[in-house]
Amino acid sequence: MSNDVIIYTKDYCPFCHRAKALLDSKGVTYTEYDIAVQPELREEMIEKANGGYTVPQIFINGQHIGGCDDMMALEAQGKLTQLLA
Repeated sequence: MSNDVIIYTKDYCPFCHRAKALLDSKGVTYTEYDIAVQPELREEMIEKANGGYTVPQIFINGQHIGGCDDMMALEAQGKLTQLLA
């Protein structure tokens, strides 16, 4: 699948690991920004996520889809694959 997926994470975040595992299981390549390593990206993430300050924050083709629970809900509804197509 070729698409533009960006995920903002922190290494010790279990929700980040779950979100990345779901993307990995679908064979999705993504760009990961660890805001613990690059704290300067935190403000950019919050701005892009309309105030979302928890990690992960996930974007697909420029569209903010939310965090891990939001992505899991999209998967459960069968909508995640469509977004990634």
